[in-house]
Amino acid sequence: MPGNWYNGIIMNKFDRIYELRTIFQARRYPVSLAELARSLECSESTVKRLIAKLRHELGAPIRYDPKQNGYILEQEDCGPYELPGLWFSVSELQALLTIHELLSNLQPALLHAEFSSFRQRIESLLRANGVAADELGRRFRIIGVGVRSCRSDHFRAAVTATLQRRRLSLRYHGREKDQVSQRIVSPQRLVYYRENWYLDSWCHQRHDLRTLALDRIRSIRQLDEPALDIPDQQLDAYYSPSFGIFAGPPNQTAILRFTPERARWIAEERWHPDQQGTFNDDGSYELALPFSDSRELVLDILRYGPDVEVLAPDSLRREIVARLTAALKKYQKK
Repeated sequence: MPGNWYNGIIMNKFDRIYELRTIFQARRYPVSLAELARSLECSESTVKRLIAKLRHELGAPIRYDPKQNGYILEQEDCGPYELPGLWFSVSELQALLTIHELLSNLQPALLHAEFSSFRQRIESLLRANGVAADELGRRFRIIGVGVRSCRSDHFRAAVTATLQRRRLSLRYHGREKDQVSQRIVSPQRLVYYRENWYLDSWCHQRHDLRTLALDRIRSIRQLDEPALDIPDQQLDAYYSPSFGIFAGPPNQTAILRFTPERARWIAEERWHPDQQGTFNDDGSYELALPFSDSRELVLDILRYGPDVEVLAPDSLRREIVARLTAALKKYQKK
């Protein structure tokens, strides 16, 4: 289907102006009136009216080149010409609405008030173009497993401080020790991982990087002090190399062998950017991935029960054996 059609509806003037600007920006040489009419699927007289609107009402520096019998959008000193205000095509409006629908289904409370008026505006624009915006809620099915809700005001505070580069004072409940601690942190990045939100931060008490689960924050307050900025390279080196949410440089490599039946799925999954996988002659699949902390990896391995075997390291293999043995004992009790 041609790029200037959306859902079987011919573009209105709004979309044609947007598409005309896009055509001009993509071309370095003059475009003939006939070619513009074919691209926009309209008459040459309509193209002339659109060019006049772009020139006189929207300030576009469009020039007619008589030698090449075409129109060209001249480059300005400040950069490529942009339409004044916010302009979106129908497909872009649908994409924005789709993103909002996904966010609403993932964590309904987050940014609901902030997006509600924006969504209403998008829906009204789509209805004006004959597009049923309410279909999104019926056609998207989002199933969340293991979602832990965080307070919307805590999420907003974390986002604001992260973007405005301000420190945060917060009370944090750590699950492992079941204790609440007071912390001053410099937020670095917000991370959405396995359907939950985390805040990568520099902890000024520990003088080290920490990953905090937003749902464990009991209170949060933005401070006036500027956040300490950690270079991206340092953040990547700390958070990216190892498996899962646990950070730190990897010091071990897990080698997992999956049965031929499970291999068909595992071979197409991405567990880690630096993973390596190979098929064996019997159809089984071996997956190698770096890790520094086994806690999350153990849980993932246990999900596959008899479909996976830990080949290395021995410490990880013993840990899995211990967990499986303990689980079996529970079922053997009379």
